[in-house]
Amino acid sequence: MNLTLGQKLIRTKSAERAHEDSQAHGGGLNRTLGLFPLTMIGVGATVGTGIFFTMVEAVPKAGPAVILSFLIAAITAGLTALCYAELAGRVPASGSSYSFAYATVGEFAAFIVAACLLLEYGLAGSAVAIGWSDYLNNFLQNAFGWEIPAHLRSPMFVSDHSKLSVESGNFNLPPVLLIIMCCILLIRGTKESATTNAVMVVIKLAILAFFAVIAFSGFDAANFQPFFNTDNSKGFAGMAGVTAAAGTVFFSFIGLDTIATAGEEVKDPRRNVPIGILAALVIVTLFYLVVALAAMGAQPAHLFEGQEAGLSVILQNVTGKAWPALVLSAGAVVSVFSVTLVTIYGQTRILYAISRDGLIPKTFQKVNPRTGAPVSNTLIVCLVVGLIAGLVDSTFLWDMVSMGTLTAFIVVSIAVPVIRARQGPDAEHGFRVPFGPYVIPGLSIIACLYIMKDLPMATFRVFLIWMAAAVATYFLYSVRHSRLNKKV
Repeated sequence: MNLTLGQKLIRTKSAERAHEDSQAHGGGLNRTLGLFPLTMIGVGATVGTGIFFTMVEAVPKAGPAVILSFLIAAITAGLTALCYAELAGRVPASGSSYSFAYATVGEFAAFIVAACLLLEYGLAGSAVAIGWSDYLNNFLQNAFGWEIPAHLRSPMFVSDHSKLSVESGNFNLPPVLLIIMCCILLIRGTKESATTNAVMVVIKLAILAFFAVIAFSGFDAANFQPFFNTDNSKGFAGMAGVTAAAGTVFFSFIGLDTIATAGEEVKDPRRNVPIGILAALVIVTLFYLVVALAAMGAQPAHLFEGQEAGLSVILQNVTGKAWPALVLSAGAVVSVFSVTLVTIYGQTRILYAISRDGLIPKTFQKVNPRTGAPVSNTLIVCLVVGLIAGLVDSTFLWDMVSMGTLTAFIVVSIAVPVIRARQGPDAEHGFRVPFGPYVIPGLSIIACLYIMKDLPMATFRVFLIWMAAAVATYFLYSVRHSRLNKKV
C-alpha cells in the first residue's frame, strides 16, 4: 500500500515493534546495566554541570534568587521525570524521547525531537568540556605552580552576545584531550564506561559535600540582600532574572533524558529505568540546592560574573588556604570527565536509534561484535564535539542546550496521554503518572514554556535555523529511507 506524504509524516512505530527492534535488529546492544550504574549515569550527566559552571552565567541574571531558579528548574524537571518514567516502562528502547515520540505522535515529529536531542547533547558535551579547562588550569596552578598557556586554553571564535570575533592562533586544547579520553572509554564498551562513570560520580558527590561543609563555615546572610537582581540594564530585574537563570541552568537536568537513552542496555528496563530516573532526580535536586545555597552564602553575587573555577575560588577565599581549592579543582576535573562521558554516550545512542529506523545513514547503527559499542558512531560524535569544544566560545551554548532540552521535554509530556489512549488499559507497563494522563503532563508543558519564554532571542534564531536544517534533511533523505516504508 502506497502512503501519501501526509500519512508518512504521522505514521508511528509501535511500542511493541520498538521493543522487538531493540532485541533483534543488527545484533543489538547488550543489556549490561543494573539499577545503580543506570542511576549513576543520570547523576553523572547532571550533578556538577550546573553547579561548577552555570553559576557564573546564572547568578548575574538572578542574583541570590538563583536558588529559586534551581528550584523552578527542578520542579519542571520533576514533572517531566514522571512522564519519562511512565514512557520508559511502555517503550523500553534506545533513543529516549525520540523513541517515545515515534511511538505516539509520528515519524516527522520524532525526527524533529531527534534534532533537538542532537543539538542538546552535542552542544552540552562541548560546553561542559570547555569549562573543564578552567578547573584543570586552577588545579595545575595550585598543585604545581604551572598554568596552561592562554592561547592553548582559549577559543578561536569568541562571542560577547552582540558580535562574533576571531582570535587567530587560539585553540582550546584541554577539552579536546578530555573528549579523546571519553571516546577511548566509550569504544571499549558500555559496561566499562558505566563502571568508570559510577566511580567518578561517587567521588564527585563527596567533593561537593566537602565544598558545602567548608562554604557554610563562611556563610554570611548579608550576601542574600537584596535577594532579587535589581539591575534592569539587561532586563533581568526581579522574577525576569530568575526565570532567565532557570533557562540557563535547566540543561543541567539533561541526565534524566540520558537515563532514558540507555533503555536498550538496561536489565529489566520496565522496572529499572523509571526507578533510575526518579532516584537521579532526587539526588540531583538535593545537591544542587545545598551547594548553590552554600556558594551564595559564602560570596556576594556580583563576584560570580566572569569568575573562572568559581567554587575553587570560593573555598580559597573562605579558608585563606590553597589546599581546599586544590581538592575542589581535582574533584571538578573528575566530575566534568563524568558529565562529558555520559553526554557523549547519550548522543551516540540517540544516533543509533535514528539510524536503525533508516532516518540517517547506516554507519551510526553498526555495533562492534566484541565490545558491543557503536564504534563509528562514537568516533564521528567525538570528532564533531571535539572540534566545537576546541574552537568555539561557550557563551551561547548553555542556552541552546536548554532550548533543545525543553522542546524534547514538551514532546515527552504530550506523549503520555497519547500512548495511554493507543495502548489501552490492558497494556503491559509499570509506573503510571499520578492524577491521570493530563494533569502532570499539562503542568510539565506549562512549566517548560514558562522557562523557555525568557531565553535570549539569539537562542531562538539559532534554534530555528537548526530546525530548518532538520526539516530539509527529513524531506530530502529520511522520508524515503525510513524502514517503515518496507512494512506498509
